[in-house]
Amino acid sequence: MSAVDDGTLPGEWGSINVDDEGGAPRRNLLIENGILKGYLIDKLGSRRMDMPGTGSSRRQGYTYAPTSRMTNTFICAGTDNEEEMIASMGEGLYAKKMGGGSVNPPTGEFNFTVAEGYWVQNGKIVSPVRGATLIGKGAEVLQKIDRVGSTMWMAPGMCGSLSGSVPTNVGQPRLRVSGITIGGKGGAIE
Repeated sequence: MSAVDDGTLPGEWGSINVDDEGGAPRRNLLIENGILKGYLIDKLGSRRMDMPGTGSSRRQGYTYAPTSRMTNTFICAGTDNEEEMIASMGEGLYAKKMGGGSVNPPTGEFNFTVAEGYWVQNGKIVSPVRGATLIGKGAEVLQKIDRVGSTMWMAPGMCGSLSGSVPTNVGQPRLRVSGITIGGKGGAIE
């Protein structure tokens, strides 16, 4: 699994011509084959970390101090076929479409609603699922990604932080995660 932040993608919601400190945006490799390779770094972070800036400084407007922020952040497409990924699941939740959620940056804990989901048994979709929430810690779930689909989707959004709200894109192909907590009205399933 590899992940990138790229502020140079033509026509994308999170793309920028120049960052808020005058730097040129670029394609930043964050994770390569499951290994952390890079960071989003503004000028202050560059001095503190003794690393080059990455053209990632953003802010909502001049009344906010710029800081390192995402642009178009995505997990790169892999080679797995979606139907084969479902067939190889055994039993579990196929989260076809995700809704809103939240992340606690210091701990990496997250929760996201499943807007469209289906229960899978013996590798076959058997019923729709309503009211499900995916719960976990980012670093742990990233280690449990065992299949990566070949088709990638991007979705526009806004990223809020101390430097205001900025337009962003997030994207990924279909992923198979070997284990995650599924919450809902009836309790949680591991």
